[in-house]
Amino acid sequence: MFLRSHLRDGGRVPASEQQPYFFLSYAHTPRFGAGGPDPDMWVERLFRDLCSHVMALTDLPAGSEAGFMDREIRSGEGWSERLGRALATCRVFVPLFSPRYFASEMCGKEWFAFAQRAIRHSAHNNTPAEVIVPALWVPVPPAQLPGPAERLQFNHNSFGDRYVTDGLYGLIKLRGYAEEYEHTVYELAKRIVRVAQSVRLDPSRPVDYRGVPSAFGTPRANGVQGAPVGPRTLHVSVAAATGHDLPEDRSPEYYGESALDWNPYHPTAQRPVAYVAEELIRTLDYQVTLGSFDDDAGHFDAKQPPARPEILIVDRWAVADEQRRRRLAAFDQDPRPWVHVVVPWNRYDPQSRTRERELVHRLEETMPVTMGQGRAACRAAANGVASIETLGQILPQVVEAAAQQFLRHAQVYPPAGGTHTERPRLLGPMGMGGPTPPPPGPHPPGRDSHRGTHHTDAGDADDHQS
Repeated sequence: MFLRSHLRDGGRVPASEQQPYFFLSYAHTPRFGAGGPDPDMWVERLFRDLCSHVMALTDLPAGSEAGFMDREIRSGEGWSERLGRALATCRVFVPLFSPRYFASEMCGKEWFAFAQRAIRHSAHNNTPAEVIVPALWVPVPPAQLPGPAERLQFNHNSFGDRYVTDGLYGLIKLRGYAEEYEHTVYELAKRIVRVAQSVRLDPSRPVDYRGVPSAFGTPRANGVQGAPVGPRTLHVSVAAATGHDLPEDRSPEYYGESALDWNPYHPTAQRPVAYVAEELIRTLDYQVTLGSFDDDAGHFDAKQPPARPEILIVDRWAVADEQRRRRLAAFDQDPRPWVHVVVPWNRYDPQSRTRERELVHRLEETMPVTMGQGRAACRAAANGVASIETLGQILPQVVEAAAQQFLRHAQVYPPAGGTHTERPRLLGPMGMGGPTPPPPGPHPPGRDSHRGTHHTDAGDADDHQS
């Protein structure tokens, strides 16, 4: 993670070895017109001031990068190699809060790419890694904050009242607030240094932009007929043995009092996989509930529309218990395409490696439907997830697939009153008069996703073939 102790090139660190102390994540502001002033010049000033303070507050070698800020306006083609490397190696992530920031998919991707590293740190060390230091560029009402931002334990009031009401943009733009601006930036730099020195994140391989989801979820479909409103929820159920019902040839060091205590990646990971998955999914802007499959099994009813998407985390050793195997087989009898399976599998566990073929066959025989449904990523997750790192890469894809299936099968809520509201339409070729067209004919079966309670599974076939 850290800069090499030896210096080359006359005391400067080569560019290929530079690892930024902090990553400044912000949403580019469009210009007012061609040739107009660049509104991001104020962000660049803030960045230079932060870098200056960080260099003064630390012993970073000459030529090292105190910070990283991407100055390129990206239009969906991805991010540069240098940006990906900075996200994979920086010590602290500094998002500049603003309404535009949380509307940016790119900023959400940067947040999630960095957050994965913090979650892996927590999993490996069983200690929290609070390495995101937010800054208010423009104040954002709490109700407009996505879940990952809302859950940050950060007190902005310690930076001053004027900063809370006007943000850094107000302090830097308005005359008379120069002193408040300098104080706030200095305090922010001290917070960055303090966090970086308290948590030592390991570097990771740069992630592929195309496979990174946004930490801010998808835009809310408020006001759309039949669309879900309110926070997005997801349930994680764990089908695993406990320390009380293990097979004779299974070591108890991977298990605890509850299925939620199962830690398949022991000893590399120190946290149970359920809580690692919970944290990853929460970073996708979901509210997550956890449960044991043994406790949840009696509440499953495939004849009712689903209340939320679900992830079922399965221990292959769980099928060694005959009663649990029967419950899993009964669950598999009714198709539930909104439930996707994830099977953590540690090949460095000698007992699991010895009995891998047998346990794989028995689980596939027990749950052939649920194990085989979904996209390629879902089937890969059911075939075995080898590490915490792989879990962080594949779980967002599984969650997305489960959420899409949930929307296809969930109950819809048409407007009250039961009256049909026609869509507005133009009159005449340009809307300037002309005969009123005849009313639309009946909808062909299976094509109207807003009528009725259940939908056809035409979309599910696509997922099976992907």
